[in-house]
Amino acid sequence: MSRRQFRVPERADDRPLDETGCTVLHVDMDAFYASVSLRTRPELVGTPVIIGGGGRSVVLSATYEARAFGVTSAMPMGRARRLCPQARIIAPDHALYSEVSQGVMRIFESITPFVEPLSLDEAFLDVAGAVRLMGPPTVIAQMIRDRVVDEQGITCSVGVASTKFVAKLASGLAKPDGLLLVPAGEMVTFVQQLPVGALWGVGDRTEEALARLGLKTVADIAHTPRTTLTRALGEATGAHLHDLAWGRDPRRVEPVQRERSIGHERTFSADVDDPEVVRRVLLGLSDKAAARLRSHELVGRTVSIKIRFADFTTITRSRSLRDATDVSRDIYAVARELYEALGLQRARIRLVGVRVEGLSEAASTPVQVALDEPEHGWRDADRAIDRASARFGAGSVRPASLLTGESRPTARPDPDLD
Repeated sequence: MSRRQFRVPERADDRPLDETGCTVLHVDMDAFYASVSLRTRPELVGTPVIIGGGGRSVVLSATYEARAFGVTSAMPMGRARRLCPQARIIAPDHALYSEVSQGVMRIFESITPFVEPLSLDEAFLDVAGAVRLMGPPTVIAQMIRDRVVDEQGITCSVGVASTKFVAKLASGLAKPDGLLLVPAGEMVTFVQQLPVGALWGVGDRTEEALARLGLKTVADIAHTPRTTLTRALGEATGAHLHDLAWGRDPRRVEPVQRERSIGHERTFSADVDDPEVVRRVLLGLSDKAAARLRSHELVGRTVSIKIRFADFTTITRSRSLRDATDVSRDIYAVARELYEALGLQRARIRLVGVRVEGLSEAASTPVQVALDEPEHGWRDADRAIDRASARFGAGSVRPASLLTGESRPTARPDPDLD
């Protein structure tokens, strides 16, 4: 049996579900990549669709209609086409997936600071601190589902339980577009009705090894001596599965820390000794760093620059501002001052970088407005540029100085090092 096709175990009685202690949520988008790709193709909703490239690529995602034909993620595209020749093939749009994922994570973070993303499309949430204000865990779970549909145009499934393992099991059983609560007092009975393939960490090989031992259900594992399991599967795997079979999972939801710095670098295609070229690149890098700060709703207090010379010698300089900022002009002003203070009039430079550190949430950080700044100042201008870039594409609005000197030495981007 496929691990995606388990049935929800039957309850022993029909008493109302008790949510006490069930403050762990596992939220998983339904066929995330396919669902996002179909937001602008409503005519394909309800039909077999496969997200993937051509040639020797693999399936990134598929709609549930395509999955009914046996198409699965990571399957070679050639095989997927043979299984479901009528499916519509759509190329992935990774930038769009990232944008929607950020929107989903912002919904989670508005509910609780205890969010542990597992991937772009799923996360654990600990809502213990939100229950008093927002209501029982299932009410919070439904609120999340409603907001994901309203704000992102896709659906998700939520598992609610007292442990991460059971919450993840429940979200899988609730798919697609469902919600399932597993009361703490019913957890062991619930888990032990499932086949062994439902346990977290049981792949095909482990499932085969368990079958050789005659173990088909989680209850079979639970009532097998731990020593027998560890002898057959290894100490770590045997002990892990035995604990899960009894619902034991002490792991807590571990929130992921925000970025501690944001920056960009440029490596020149040929070494540069013209200060004007360096200043122009610093301006572009400052502009990009500030835009990323705003997109993450962050501000920073420390600006640093990085200079790598032709002989690969590298220096950094930094300065802290009195007030945190996300304004391109402020960041560039400090970056330029740091560069000018080095006095590198004819030094041959290979790489230039700008980084903003000391980050904090923009919404909770007071921003000091300059006395001589007009009512609609540089911060408003930056946000207008952000809106234009979102509508017409990155780079559609840029500082005028970045539009000159196109014949000068170019630069190629380096990966960001956050």
